[in-house]
Amino acid sequence: MSISITGEPHTGDFQVLLDRQSALDIGAFVVDGIDLAPGTAIPSDGDRRIDHALQGFFFTCGPDHIRHPEPIEGNEDGQLFPLHGSLCGTPVGETRMSLPDEPADCTAQTEVVLAAGGKARVSRQWAISADKREVVLSDRVTNTGESPFAPMLMYHMNIGGWLAGEETRIRGTMFDSEERGWRFGEGESAHFCVPAAPAEDGWAQVTLGPLPALGGRHLIVRFSTATLPFLQMWRCQRGAADVISIEPASHRLAKRTELAGAGEMPLLAPGDTVEYALAFQIR
Repeated sequence: MSISITGEPHTGDFQVLLDRQSALDIGAFVVDGIDLAPGTAIPSDGDRRIDHALQGFFFTCGPDHIRHPEPIEGNEDGQLFPLHGSLCGTPVGETRMSLPDEPADCTAQTEVVLAAGGKARVSRQWAISADKREVVLSDRVTNTGESPFAPMLMYHMNIGGWLAGEETRIRGTMFDSEERGWRFGEGESAHFCVPAAPAEDGWAQVTLGPLPALGGRHLIVRFSTATLPFLQMWRCQRGAADVISIEPASHRLAKRTELAGAGEMPLLAPGDTVEYALAFQIR
């Protein structure tokens, strides 16, 4: 069963459908009756969890791994971290909706068993900003296990490529005054990962637009660089697949062994927490 929260931006109504079967990720983001999610126009990695998640507008990689499978450190039987980590496809344990006379929000607690044997709790809040224009996410990851682990997190925001046009560009604080076409790179699929230079308030911003299917409006994504210091982007136009993804990330695009060797995989001790924050709107 999904949960719905709504807002009323000056550019039109929107509805966010939250997926209780996958960590309260977003199954659909509907603006004036148009769902931005790619639906079935995605490539399959052969993992049913990820195939389901990619069809939605937003899903979460982590909290122990964020990309393709890699060996678990110190494990001699060849076990791998799963594709995009352990959280995806994990049902939430409990949720709370705001009362009718309160600002719109929804909170959830998700207990996740980590690939290396530990445990973590993801405490999540989705809210609508006071001006009812922006959807705001606050996440807290707590190590509830008995041993430390290296937290990693990446958010996939998946948009159907048919919403874009030749005039659609990628702009952001991390690109200075440069604009990039939404069909960046070469071939049917491409991706990149860059440092997310923050604005004065410590939040980076990236914009995708104008989107002809939404009357020339833009998708604007902001995220805190305190724990999401990188922006990754990916697109795929292969066969029936047609998707572009905005992906704020905790780590640069490199193997876990390289990141660890460079001191970029700090451990989270039992009982300790780390927080992440993100917001988006159509304008």
